[in-house]
Amino acid sequence: MNTENTLLEAVVIGSGFGGAISFCRMAQKWQDKVLLLERGKRYPMGAFPRSPHAMATNFWSPAGDRTRRPKAIREQDLRGLYDVRNFSRMDVVAAAGLGGGSLIYANVFLEPPAEIFNRGWPSGLVREVLHPYYQVARRVLGARPIPSWNHDPRRRIVRTELFREFASSQNRTSTLADLCVFFGNDFEHPTAIGIQEKNHYGVTQTSCTYCGECDVGCNTHSKNSLDLNYLHVAEQVHKAKINTDSQVENIVPLNAFGEEDAKADGTFGYRIHYIQLDRGKRHVDTRRVVVAAGTLGTNELLLRCRDEFGSLPRISEKLGHGFSGNGDFVSFVAEGKKAADPNYGPVITQYIDYNLFQQHDRERAFILQDASYPSFVAWCIEGLRPSLNVLGFVKRMIGKLPTLWNYVVQSCCGGKRTGSLGGLFSHILKGDMSYRSSVLLCMGLDKADGVLELGRNDSLKLVWPQRSSMILYQAILASGKQFRSFVQSHFFFAMPTWLWPFRNNITVHALGGCILADSPATGVVSAHQNDRGQVFGYKGLYIADGSIVPSAIGANPAATISALAEWIAHGITQDPDLPGDDLHRPIRSQTRDLL
Repeated sequence: MNTENTLLEAVVIGSGFGGAISFCRMAQKWQDKVLLLERGKRYPMGAFPRSPHAMATNFWSPAGDRTRRPKAIREQDLRGLYDVRNFSRMDVVAAAGLGGGSLIYANVFLEPPAEIFNRGWPSGLVREVLHPYYQVARRVLGARPIPSWNHDPRRRIVRTELFREFASSQNRTSTLADLCVFFGNDFEHPTAIGIQEKNHYGVTQTSCTYCGECDVGCNTHSKNSLDLNYLHVAEQVHKAKINTDSQVENIVPLNAFGEEDAKADGTFGYRIHYIQLDRGKRHVDTRRVVVAAGTLGTNELLLRCRDEFGSLPRISEKLGHGFSGNGDFVSFVAEGKKAADPNYGPVITQYIDYNLFQQHDRERAFILQDASYPSFVAWCIEGLRPSLNVLGFVKRMIGKLPTLWNYVVQSCCGGKRTGSLGGLFSHILKGDMSYRSSVLLCMGLDKADGVLELGRNDSLKLVWPQRSSMILYQAILASGKQFRSFVQSHFFFAMPTWLWPFRNNITVHALGGCILADSPATGVVSAHQNDRGQVFGYKGLYIADGSIVPSAIGANPAATISALAEWIAHGITQDPDLPGDDLHRPIRSQTRDLL
């Protein structure tokens, strides 16, 4: 493809849920005339880092980047998976790689309640409108609950049972979450753990191994990340083009002569300027652009286009407004009296409803989810344990002295070494901290009143009024303390604590800033049926990612972002039929394509 002279039908920026879905649907219509630009790299099976050295550099911070990141990351030229941003009162974690956030998310596909769409959303865009788009995304992504362990004890997940017991003790409901995890193609008869087979789109996947490594990249391809469905079909079947290691810098409208013209409205297309890392600057011309670089990436790119380069001056003054962390809140409860075994099973398996789905309370609505983490993290915790609790470690080792003395006596006097060595290891390792510890993941309805803007050196800045959502955070804290009492633990640590150095919220579900609206006076992107997803003031310029979500939704947002992306792509392609899970089907026009 000659990116200097060829006028493409569409360019998609970003490969997360919005980008992958947009790319595939447009590839179904325009095949090789569609290009996707992704800043990160590909991660084939087994490619995610695991060694301490590789994990230490598994962050995104390319040379020359102006983004505010932790100093240790910022000072290196890194092309890893995690993009960590530090702002005032809020830290944000995103992903860089082909598949975007699907590479590191916790697999949950959860539709929010109808009440969410009644406040802050455009008129007419209600859950009933999005329902068919939720359903098709659910089918493509293979969302389903964890299989029963009635006939296979290896599938038993102890923490799922623990959280169910806790919910019952609080007179609340624990529901198994639908997960985009591969347990085989037959939902009723799951494939045995660790067995490989091809999915519906021809990609080899492994039936989930319950390793708990979903959030660090699944090396067995057991999670249904976007590179194994939407992206795969678009590239391999419809022959659309994917350029990785490509960071977009600017979007400029073209005039009738094919020249860059900031006064143009996109009628004649756009020129995309990007840097192909290690190869230099490139550009490509296209009739349509779908910006899906993630909430931070999309806001930052469009703010630069409007305010720094002046290439998209028509964008609404509401750009950057309405940012939400989706009420994300994480807490830790350690060394309780009840087994949790957080190193086994998919990262999240269930959710407990706190006035989000039932008895809806807009001020205090959230869900509480369980969480696993990899076994190698548990080993790290055990290694740090002496420094975390010196007195407790000393008491523990004193208790092991008889076993150690017996080992010395048997080794020196009886000539027995290997037999007693096993007993020694057993005594030292039993009672580890992780097995009786729990991670509490909450998300809820924060006020979505943050503002993204360009600060010093034109770097992205977030103004987050943390206190306005304090009623929600206090309700979440109360549930965490109830869980601590339930498991009879003396250790409860919440993030944030609102004290230095843990005063910042942390979100992995950044939303808003380019929100859907009825007019440019209230948002950035149109929710009208005939130009859904199109940026006000421009033709052929669309946004399809978490940045268009007009409010916190309380539930994990992947399902809603996917449904919105399917809805927008359906409008762009003018498909006479509703989209389906047969991604191989070409989309044929019944009428002439319109920009």
